[in-house]
Amino acid sequence: MAKKVKYYFDPESLAYRKIKPKLSKKLGYIGLFLLSSALFGFLCFVVLLNSSFLETPKDRLQAREIETMKLRYAILNKKIDQVEEVLADVEERDNNIYRAYFNTSPIPTEQRKAGFGGVNRYKELEGFDNSELVINTSKRVDVISKELAIQSKSLDEILKLAKEKNKLLAAIPAIQPVKNEQMKRVASGFGYRSDPFTKVRKMHQGMDFTAKTGTPVFATGDGVVKNADNSKSGYGNHIEISHGYGYLTLYAHLSKYKVKRGQRVKRGDIIGYVGSTGRSEAPHLHYEVHKDGKVVNPLNFYYGNISAAEYNVISKIANQENQSLD
Repeated sequence: MAKKVKYYFDPESLAYRKIKPKLSKKLGYIGLFLLSSALFGFLCFVVLLNSSFLETPKDRLQAREIETMKLRYAILNKKIDQVEEVLADVEERDNNIYRAYFNTSPIPTEQRKAGFGGVNRYKELEGFDNSELVINTSKRVDVISKELAIQSKSLDEILKLAKEKNKLLAAIPAIQPVKNEQMKRVASGFGYRSDPFTKVRKMHQGMDFTAKTGTPVFATGDGVVKNADNSKSGYGNHIEISHGYGYLTLYAHLSKYKVKRGQRVKRGDIIGYVGSTGRSEAPHLHYEVHKDGKVVNPLNFYYGNISAAEYNVISKIANQENQSLD
């Protein structure tokens, strides 16, 4: 098909003349075509480069490395599962056997499993394709590391207690503070009892042993006299003995002392005498046992100088909700 020829009317010559295209315009069309072609080609290249149809050897190598990394992390997490199972077993034995044997408080689960608050420790691991996998595994490793540190410290403590076993056993308040043959009866036990003065039911934090004024009172375990005075309201003349290992005993309403502050005593030593000083209704000894700052039932510690039959009798009387003497 022949190319169309364009004409224009020349008013001066009154004739039609052929239109001749300018060279610059031709060059402009050619340049525009070449630019469009180059841009189209570049776009096609970019699309192919980011598609799966054009995968370079480097891309394939990187993909294999990522899959290998995922496999290794999966294996690591399985090993972490096994470590957690073994560690949980060790922690259970530590709390329920080792620490129980040495009368040491178990380590709370919350303390063993505590996480890491405050600053984000894994910020540098964020923003990658597999960040969640890496961060989760890192957290598990960090928690286990902390648990191992706590368990190691606990075993160090148990080892120290084992080396001092004889001292520990001597320190535990394991006998009655008043001998059976010298007391009249166990007047009141540990727990809620009726107050002798207000008749209101309230917590009685120890045991009351009735006996004649002047009856000897014995230290129930080895220790150091912390106080021997009447500084505590309602207790009258009283003695506190610090036994170590978290144990403290208190002997109240005494008529007089036989020890002084700072004096070291042995289990079975006479430390004072029964009386009725302070907030007391009749001559008796009010006796308390504290473990790690909390009052506990003294009845749980009378295994050093009474028989099973005697223990059963005392236990039955002590558990009655009667009226205390202080």
